[in-house]
Amino acid sequence: FLLTRTKMDPQSSAQDVHRCNLCETAIVHSYCDFCHVNLCKPCIGEHISDGYHKHVIVPFQERRSTLIYPKCGTHQHKNCEFQCKSCNNIFVCSSCTASEQHRGHIFVDISTVYKTQKENIEKDTEELVNLISPTYEEIASDLENQLANLDGGYEKLTTTMSKQGEQWHREIDIVINRMKTEISEIKVKHRDILEKHLNEIKQIQSLIQQTLLAMEEIKKSTEVSSTIEYSSKIKEFRKLPPKVKFTMPTFIPKPIEREELYSLFGKIISLSSAIEENILSLNQPKALVRQLLDEPEIVATIQTGYERLRHVTCLNNGSIWTSGETNDIKCFNIEGSLLQTIQRKSGKFPSDIAVDCDGDLLYISVITRTVNKVKNGQIEELIILQGWMPGKLCVTSTGDLLVTMYSDDGTQSKVVRYSGSTEKQTIQFDDEGKPLYSGNSKSKYITENRNHDICVADSLAGVVTVVNQDGKLRWRYNGHPSVTKNKSFKPRGITTDSQSRILTADHNNHCIHILDQNGQFLRYIDNCDLKNPYGLCVDNNDNLFACEYNKGNVQKIKYLK
Repeated sequence: FLLTRTKMDPQSSAQDVHRCNLCETAIVHSYCDFCHVNLCKPCIGEHISDGYHKHVIVPFQERRSTLIYPKCGTHQHKNCEFQCKSCNNIFVCSSCTASEQHRGHIFVDISTVYKTQKENIEKDTEELVNLISPTYEEIASDLENQLANLDGGYEKLTTTMSKQGEQWHREIDIVINRMKTEISEIKVKHRDILEKHLNEIKQIQSLIQQTLLAMEEIKKSTEVSSTIEYSSKIKEFRKLPPKVKFTMPTFIPKPIEREELYSLFGKIISLSSAIEENILSLNQPKALVRQLLDEPEIVATIQTGYERLRHVTCLNNGSIWTSGETNDIKCFNIEGSLLQTIQRKSGKFPSDIAVDCDGDLLYISVITRTVNKVKNGQIEELIILQGWMPGKLCVTSTGDLLVTMYSDDGTQSKVVRYSGSTEKQTIQFDDEGKPLYSGNSKSKYITENRNHDICVADSLAGVVTVVNQDGKLRWRYNGHPSVTKNKSFKPRGITTDSQSRILTADHNNHCIHILDQNGQFLRYIDNCDLKNPYGLCVDNNDNLFACEYNKGNVQKIKYLK
């Protein structure tokens, strides 16, 4: 069996005995590194009979170890063992290197180049096998999964539309029934008025009949006194009662404008796609893509004791700083235990709080117009403003500070970037010279996205305004149409996560809006029974912390898979 198999496939697999490629029976002994064939001892002579000098016979174990150099075009019986660096790396032999043509040129040994290229090929092979090819497999698998989930995603979309339609039908039925009730009430009123007037007419008719009977009696009687005492009532009866005239109520149907109906029903945010640079690195792990949970959930509740809780910011150790409408700033761990309290001297609560790259607490004091830093229990004034009032702040990925502020006369607002106490950048107007932000309002929460966009939740204007790191306007978001979210959009706290999604608190509608980095609405967080969400922050594990203004609780929410 082994012999037959070897004859059919002389170089089949590692577990088979290698046979000579010429006789196909004898066990291989040698190898021709020039012709790349297996040879037994008796067949070596036959193989090299056509010219011994061109064959390279080596032991079988050393096969493919002999380099086969290219022949020299000038000196035909010599091999080229060098490359001339001065002549664009052409192959040359030893005779060429000594020739007049290559005098003074730089030569490199081909075997060295060969070895280097072999190492490069080995590295490229390793990268292709271990990184690039698996990455393409992941990309293909991800696209296949997206295609597989495509129908389900669009079915979910149409189901949402159908539910909206059902809600509309219910609302329309309610409106129709309300109008029918109004018509019934009008009908009852109409009937009452008619019946009242009819009764009055019948009473007069009864008096007329009584008068006629009395007159007949007088006409038949010969008594002088009754005839002389007769008093005519004709003048009273001639004065007819006012005629009651009614105009029937009418229903004027409002013309159905299809486009208006379309816009009222809802809004389809069109498909958006973006081509992003995809960089491979052997040393850096690829970013984990985390999808939104269908049903976000509260995983912890921290009771802060504030009657009106405004701000929360996360520390790397899992604890949080909080502040409300009191003079103190409190630090809690995730179990809700109070770790530290900072008592401030000024009489007004902090306008905002943040944590810098060193883990030190920053806060804004409106009374002193300062951004302050708490380090080792000591408070130092980091930034002092004149002519402007500080509003909110955030710390960027590079350690800079972004501070929102508004002018003393209440007409202007801007964002200023600081490096330490040094002003580096002012963001105030768009390319047309128009203000980016509304006027006098300190309620402009700010954050920096992972793509270095600067995001401001402008409560007074009811809009989220996003500019790039150069201060150029990228987009604005002024809320999402919803039947259930019927109060005006007044965003408060704003934060971002590892996926460059933007989250902002809709204080009036008791929910949180999630947007992608291009301002497209993704979904609400509104199933967690949040009440008046205010300040927001996201920790390193993409857990969301949301302040409940009136309750004084910080809710830790898991919203990513």
